[in-house]
Amino acid sequence: MIDPAFVALSLLPIHVWRDVGQRLRAGDPPAAALDRVLTDRWPDQPEKRPDLIARAVAAIGRGARQGLDAMTWSDPQYPQALSAIIDPPPVLWTRGSRAALARHAVAIVGSRAASPYALDVADRLAADLASRGFAIVSGLARGVDSAAHRGAVAAGGSTIAVLGCGADVMYPPEHAPLAAAIEPRGLIISELVPGTRPLPHYFPQRNRIISGLSRAVVIVEAGERSGSLITARCALEQGRDVLAVPGNVLSGRNRGGHALLRDGARIVETADDVVEELSGVRYRAEPRSTGGAAAHDPLLACLTAGEPCDVDVLAERSGLTIARLLPRLFDLELHGMIARLGGGRFILIDRSC
Repeated sequence: MIDPAFVALSLLPIHVWRDVGQRLRAGDPPAAALDRVLTDRWPDQPEKRPDLIARAVAAIGRGARQGLDAMTWSDPQYPQALSAIIDPPPVLWTRGSRAALARHAVAIVGSRAASPYALDVADRLAADLASRGFAIVSGLARGVDSAAHRGAVAAGGSTIAVLGCGADVMYPPEHAPLAAAIEPRGLIISELVPGTRPLPHYFPQRNRIISGLSRAVVIVEAGERSGSLITARCALEQGRDVLAVPGNVLSGRNRGGHALLRDGARIVETADDVVEELSGVRYRAEPRSTGGAAAHDPLLACLTAGEPCDVDVLAERSGLTIARLLPRLFDLELHGMIARLGGGRFILIDRSC
């Protein structure tokens, strides 16, 4: 049974979720984290806690009736990369196969009013990457997002759709068949409680989850004010790679994408470009020996065998920002030097035996 306090935390305004993340990483149980945040933020509103708990219990009931799975921050299957971002969702409501979360993921996002060229590129990139074992993450929106999901499904691969509404609410409604096609091998995800309608401010908010689940974000087509640029910014803040597909300079549809390229984003023409950029994921994962640079990484000195350590503590010990720390941790994990535990914690693997 899901703890209502976790759901109550997710009902708090998004601007306090950094506080929530800090409390959870500090080891506070969800009820204690809820009490601490409410005391700090709303000391004169004692009625707020029982109201949140009542709404949480109602949401849990609705989720059960709709057949949704609730995954809390403390769940061992909660995506570890997502748990390490500064404002992780306390709860993820899901439909489909959780096995999709075990794959290395690449986000493919772009314009809703996409050109035929962008739709074709998104479809082909997603299909090629999915056939190589990557999970494709996007937002189930019209345009590039839906093309990416369809490409992954057509290739028999796995794709993850992050919604800006409840996981039991379909938006846009015409994508219900696509969502149904995703579920057997992929996953529908939302941080919003069941029944939440698709309001405009939820879509920029969910973009940090799209990037947080992914090792890299590929921008296929984005105007100067595209929401995809929010995802790119989140990716950079989280230490993910940002890549972009060049487009027609005459149409003006991809000015945002070209701005990313001018700022140093890697050019993507085929799936090979993405795989090459992420070669640390695909090729460093195979050698499990302690040889090479990873064995001498000074970050390892910040960990003690058998003692779990969370990301905030590692950042303090190493002097690295979270954005720089996360890619280093990914590489060390893939070398078999460290392991991930629940709640965004890492542990040094003892190789003395």
